[in-house]
Amino acid sequence: MEKRGFFEGISGVNLRKGQVTIFIIIAILIVGFLTLFFIFKDKIINPVGTSVPPEFEPAYNSFLSCIENSALRGIGFMESQGGYIYTPEFEPGSTFMPFSSQLDLFGTPIPYWYYVSGNNLQKEQVPSKENLQSDLERYIDENIKNCNLDNFASEGFRIILGEPNTKVTINDRTVFVNLDMSMNMKYKEQSIFVNKHAQTIQSNLGELYNSAKKIYDYEQKNLFLENYTVDVLRLYAPVDGVEISCSPKVWNARDVFKNLSEALVANTLALKVRNGDFKLLNKNEKYFVLDLDVNGNVQFLTSENWPSTFQVSPSDGSMMISKPVGVQQGLGILGFCFVPYHYVYDVKYPVLVQISEGDEIFQFPLAVVVNGNKPRKAFDVGTQGVSDSAICGNRNTPFKIYTYDSKLNSISAQVSLECLGVKCDLGKTENGVLSTTVPQCVNGFISTSADGYEDARYQISTTIESRADVLMNKIYPQNINLLLDGVPYKGNALISFSSENFSKSVAYPEQTTVDLTEGQYEIQVFIYKNSELKFEGSTSQQCVKVPQEGIGGMFGLEKEKCFDIEVPEQIVTSVLAGGGKQNYYILESNLALTKSVDISATSLPVPTDLKSLETNYLLFENRELGINFK
Repeated sequence: MEKRGFFEGISGVNLRKGQVTIFIIIAILIVGFLTLFFIFKDKIINPVGTSVPPEFEPAYNSFLSCIENSALRGIGFMESQGGYIYTPEFEPGSTFMPFSSQLDLFGTPIPYWYYVSGNNLQKEQVPSKENLQSDLERYIDENIKNCNLDNFASEGFRIILGEPNTKVTINDRTVFVNLDMSMNMKYKEQSIFVNKHAQTIQSNLGELYNSAKKIYDYEQKNLFLENYTVDVLRLYAPVDGVEISCSPKVWNARDVFKNLSEALVANTLALKVRNGDFKLLNKNEKYFVLDLDVNGNVQFLTSENWPSTFQVSPSDGSMMISKPVGVQQGLGILGFCFVPYHYVYDVKYPVLVQISEGDEIFQFPLAVVVNGNKPRKAFDVGTQGVSDSAICGNRNTPFKIYTYDSKLNSISAQVSLECLGVKCDLGKTENGVLSTTVPQCVNGFISTSADGYEDARYQISTTIESRADVLMNKIYPQNINLLLDGVPYKGNALISFSSENFSKSVAYPEQTTVDLTEGQYEIQVFIYKNSELKFEGSTSQQCVKVPQEGIGGMFGLEKEKCFDIEVPEQIVTSVLAGGGKQNYYILESNLALTKSVDISATSLPVPTDLKSLETNYLLFENRELGINFK
């Protein structure tokens, strides 16, 4: 028989006793847990989706309805506000850029996904799907606490809610809400505890957002809205062209802008995508169909009442005037008159993109920008605040601007700084003073504008100066009475007032007033009368020297090559038949005391051929005008 030591025997006995003790404790815990489970199994509801006892179902279903309604309200805000429930901080626009950071649609602020800020910086505000989910989570957390279960309290229920913690997952056609929130309910002698709640919301939010993002990316890559705008501009406004005429072509810029705005509204509404709810009536409609495959019906909208800017150059105030060529001295050889014109436009306006499925509409706005008749440069998707005009963002130099009239009275004016071809909005002087910060700039210009005053420019170097005093001339409206040979004239005339810093043109008799300031002017009047002057068609030959072909051309040998130039027959319906010019200094005291100016001109012989028409322009140079303010 094997013999064991004394200590070895004692150790073995203790080990077996320890093992037995552990097993006894585990057994007691298991029995206790099972006992508690069977006692309270109908009163503890933890797993998501587990049904509650029948007597608690009305109260709990009402709570689930609160979750669903909160989610649906949040989704509604998100779809109507470009994917935002909590909109980014508002940034105002300026006189140079009409866009703020939000489009106001009947009182609903919708953040622009792309816009140009008031200081001319390109910016994006495109929310990610993660942003959408976090906004909705925050919204449910804030609103679920207000779930009204008071009617159950009157029936004897006692309901205590804890702090919420929501997680949201946005899918194409559903939104899954998982709410972690303790809920204690007691009714009569029974009670339950629930801490996880789930709802699946039927919504197309995810799919509508994906379609919106696809349209936005397509616009940033292809600038299709800007390209359509350029087409509309060339169809509905004078841009480039030549017209056969011996009298000026005159357009009212306000009328041009009104026609352009109406055309943009109609043409923007005509844009569609391939899978939209539409039918092509003819091949021409394909022009308005975007080669873009997205889910949902898409609509593009703009309005004449939304913030927009239309600018044209050259112009004299509200008038766009192009003068004829071919009647001046030395140009009679042309044998005809023509009016060339070239106008450069800046067009800025918002477009609202709407994508709909069923009763749901997701919408977002973006800015459309055309500069100098050309689309803006494409903006890299995903970048923020990139701009050639970043100089406006470095306003680190304290500066003061004072604005006065000619009598040194303080006036309030809008102020900007022009530097390196960039215009930065600085704000407005209040009671003639603006304290602000400006970017460092050498030989820039402080520009000021105010209602009733001529725009002023003041050259400045902000690196060495800290103050600008700007004088602004007051504008005085004057009625024009045009006399021809001492008799009031009601026919067509072009009247211009030109000074070093100020120029105005009037298309008479459509316009009979002019805004003037003090200064030295050259006043010119061109009076036109109807005519049936006919220029016969002609053919002439013109010869030039050109290099010889072959080896001779290599040695610089030339030969004469002749071309036939054909001038078509032309009928001139309006010819210069009177007018003149006069240098005149206009005092502010005269303007302040008078309301009208009489301009007296004399007639010229009615031209009968091109030579006599050219002669009239020679006579015009020596004809003087009578000027009388009264």
